[in-house]
Order: sequence, then C-alpha cells, then structure tokens
Amino acid sequence: MDRLLEFSMNHPELVGPFFVLLIGFFLLESRRGGKTVSSAQLTNLINNEDALLIDVRDTKEYRDGHITGARNIPFSKLKDSLAELAQFKEKPVVVVCKMGQHAGAAGKILNTDGFKNVLRLKGGIATWSADGLPLVKGKAK
Repeated sequence: MDRLLEFSMNHPELVGPFFVLLIGFFLLESRRGGKTVSSAQLTNLINNEDALLIDVRDTKEYRDGHITGARNIPFSKLKDSLAELAQFKEKPVVVVCKMGQHAGAAGKILNTDGFKNVLRLKGGIATWSADGLPLVKGKAK
C-alpha cells in the first residue's frame, strides 16, 4: 500500500487521467438506461402522468409479486416486443427489474428505439418492497 501511494505521488500524469476516465465511466454507465426514480417518484408518475411500467423480470418472478399495473416483458423478449410498445413512445416509461441491474440495459434498448422519457426504478423491486409498498401476486399481463 505504501508503494501505491508513492507511485501516485511520483506519477500524477498517469494517475490523474486514470481517475478522470474512471469517473467518466461511472457517470456514463449510470445514465445509459435513463434516469433513476425513487419509489415515491414512481408512484407519482403512475398516478399523475399515466406512466407505463415495464417489469423485465422472468414471468415466474413477476407472478410472485409485482407493482400494480406493471406489464411483464422479460428482458430476453424486450426487443421482440418493441412494436407492441410503440404507442407509448411519448409517455414516461419506467423499467423495473429485481435489483436495478437489468433495467439499465432495457432502458438503453428503449432509448435506441426512440422512446422519449425512459426511467428506471432505483434498486428495483427489492427497494420497492423494502419501502413497504404493496406487491400484487398473479398472472402476467
């Protein structure tokens, strides 16, 4: 560890650009699938702006518990379902997954297809449940 600090002090021309690139990478990755929204913001979007909610988890996970009104389109089938979602390109679209990991990639697919306002639930269903908000069990829409 002492050698790492010594190297950093002796070679700022190498260490500086590395940290700039690292920060840039994290900023780019955090924005790639749309902005994140909290559970409270999602509730507001659904109630006031008639947002479309897309749950990209597998059908089994969706049946075990999902947010009311969410459409289940598994991530593996999202590209095949873009034509069916075309009517919602002007509306806010919120992508939900288990823990927020697949939502970014799904959001990128939707952005590429021309969706104007793609958002993702920060922390996914895990955060929604942790916030004490209700989940509905049942068949996929």
